[in-house]
Amino acid sequence: MFSESIYINKNLKNKLDSSDMDVDFLPAPQKKTMSHESCHRFSKLLLTSFIILLLLLKILFSVALLTLFKQHTQLPDEKAITKELNYTDLECTKQHLLSKDKVWSCCPKDWKPFSSHCYFPTIDTASWRESEEKCSSMGAHLMVIHSQEEQDFITKILDPKAAYYIGLLDPGHRQWRWVDQTPYNESATFWHPSEPNNDKNNEKCVVVNHPSSSWGWNDIPCSSKENSVCQMKKIYL
Repeated sequence: MFSESIYINKNLKNKLDSSDMDVDFLPAPQKKTMSHESCHRFSKLLLTSFIILLLLLKILFSVALLTLFKQHTQLPDEKAITKELNYTDLECTKQHLLSKDKVWSCCPKDWKPFSSHCYFPTIDTASWRESEEKCSSMGAHLMVIHSQEEQDFITKILDPKAAYYIGLLDPGHRQWRWVDQTPYNESATFWHPSEPNNDKNNEKCVVVNHPSSSWGWNDIPCSSKENSVCQMKKIYL
């Protein structure tokens, strides 16, 4: 009986020892679970990074399209201004305008500002046609005068010893026309007395001159070599 008890206890001890060994190896499945969770987190991070990259690419593509669209839909006024900015220097003054994005009015250097225009009296002489072409090459045209204020302004900066072509022309039948296509107004003209007289039926162009006591307009042959006054609109920035 005693020997059986020992045998039973021995077997029980062996079973307990065997159970202890099994318990020592239980954490192995837990390691496998942790590895699976790490892999899952990495997959989520990779997916998030990929989505962010796609969004950034979409934003960059949209910006590129918008820039390209603006370049090809530039307003005509902006194109005209770009064409006129063929000068090394601009002289600008600050304006109080309704438009908040354009507060500076500018004229090219050596041009004279008045109202909404810039004026440039030339010092070399040429025919009327040559004078108009020279003004056109600078983004301007021969001067147009529609008021006493404009007449007074320009005559204050001209040389009384010279005559200056303006943008008034008679294409025929004494139908005076301005080069900018604005209407010719008889009530806003500044002819010298007895002018225009169309001497010898050959005087189709007009100069501003000061032959005696005052400035005024005189019709002369278009081939005559005279000074001129160019006019252009102010540039607003």
